[in-house]
Amino acid sequence: MRKSLFAMLALTVAACSSAPDDTADRKLPRPTALPPMKMFVEARATQPLRSNAAIARDFLDLSFMLESGRQLPVLTRFEAPITVRVAGPQPPSLGPDLRRLLSRLRNEAGITITQVRADQPASITIQVIARNDLQRFVPQAACFVVPRVTSWEEFRKKRRGEVVDWTTLKTREKMAIFLPGDVSPQEIRDCLHEELAQAIGPLNDLYRLGDSVFNDDNFHTVLTGFDMLILRAYYSPELSSGMTREQVAGKIPGILARLNPRGQGRGGVLARRTPRSWINAVEEALGPRTSPARRQGAARRAVEIAQAQKWTDNRLAFSLFALGRLSLSGESDVALASFLQAAAIYGANPETRLHSAHVAMQLAAFALSSGQTEAAIKLVDDNLGAVAAAENAALLATLLMIKSEALMLQGKAVEARSVRLDSLGWARYGFGSEKAVRARLREIAALSQRMRQG
Repeated sequence: MRKSLFAMLALTVAACSSAPDDTADRKLPRPTALPPMKMFVEARATQPLRSNAAIARDFLDLSFMLESGRQLPVLTRFEAPITVRVAGPQPPSLGPDLRRLLSRLRNEAGITITQVRADQPASITIQVIARNDLQRFVPQAACFVVPRVTSWEEFRKKRRGEVVDWTTLKTREKMAIFLPGDVSPQEIRDCLHEELAQAIGPLNDLYRLGDSVFNDDNFHTVLTGFDMLILRAYYSPELSSGMTREQVAGKIPGILARLNPRGQGRGGVLARRTPRSWINAVEEALGPRTSPARRQGAARRAVEIAQAQKWTDNRLAFSLFALGRLSLSGESDVALASFLQAAAIYGANPETRLHSAHVAMQLAAFALSSGQTEAAIKLVDDNLGAVAAAENAALLATLLMIKSEALMLQGKAVEARSVRLDSLGWARYGFGSEKAVRARLREIAALSQRMRQG
């Protein structure tokens, strides 16, 4: 299940100064002049850097547990070629993104999976519905996957019974993915990647993973090289539905040695498992139905638990990042200190370059609001490659908007307009509607408005 909460939280820039509603209209093209939407074409997934011993433990923890913490008794997967169909009104971006994803699954994960017509029976039905309808039944989900059903109506009727209980599954024969069609193209694509990966593969998420979509921090939103390795192993001939954890544990080292020889013999300390107390603190910090004070308190608690665990990995950094985001509106000094600490942790690990870019966006916003234009531009330029490789158009557009404002403050109007035009193409994919694009431009413009007035 892909959670919508942090995706929104991580992409919200808190303006450090207020600005009138027409701030972004100063040099913003009118709606009819917006450039065409840009879309990613070539995947650039990197190979996992951890040892096969670590990946074997990740595989078992991902495959034999649900996100809730419930244990799964056996491995389940599709034992026949997989077919996919799309039902409901299809947004224009869904078709190309789905075809590209299916091609990657065939080529990178070695899975036999094809798309069929909407009126044909299929292993997996992707049902497109309105976001409000989806969240009326699963409020905290941006999208989700359910076993043994093929339609929204069937899910509504059977959602409280054993039919949709993953723990009763012995093998996979039919699945339904429910995703909203009235959100941005990027959010639709993100749902496709995570939910289709869970429909055919592991069901759990692990916060300790820094290079995977199987992580509730939602930094990675398209399948990575690690994810493709996990899926390839999941469908290796040595495994089959009905195998227990112990049986799979006996097979997975040999499977990984064959599929990922570069991971053999690598050292490194296995990360400690994540206690439920930390997960609960993070979920409360990111929850929508909690007061700002309680959310910030939960983020502080997550930092304290991470420090008590003596973590130095992305879980401590994520705790600090969440605290920074939740401190922006009232305690900017706490926010800045938290972001700087998170940046140092993320920056020390090549697996978390994308995470560093999210922090860099926040630091670039601080730099822009204080007139440090060179620092803002450097932060942007240093992170554009990682963001493009991760195919995060919303973050890419935001960084380019910040750079455009910094260039404008430097008096480089021609270059600033060129960068802004580039940002708008990505923004149309990342944010969707013209209204959402203009709202993001206003937020970024507000950061530099104080310097202009000075």
